[in-house]
Amino acid sequence: MLRIFTTDMWNKIAPDKWRHFWVGILMGAILQSAAWLVLPQQPIGGILIVLAIVVLISYGFELFSLISGRGHYDIKDAIASIIGGVAGMALNWAALWMLL
Repeated sequence: MLRIFTTDMWNKIAPDKWRHFWVGILMGAILQSAAWLVLPQQPIGGILIVLAIVVLISYGFELFSLISGRGHYDIKDAIASIIGGVAGMALNWAALWMLL
């Protein structure tokens, strides 16, 4: 039997990455809600704009850490935030589809 998701795998992910993931979910959900209000007639455009903003914010904070020397630069933090942001956007869309 092939085990893809084991508890060992989840335990290997650092707590710091989980924090970035959860913040990414919140960021994606809030930005997607704002996109619905600003661009109600263009859902695909809203998705693309929100995705671009999530990537820019996630990587921008890491780039700021690298340039300024404040904090710790780790590209995996940005990746965790982006994955969380996409998950937050998906949760927001799922909620919208359930309401329709």
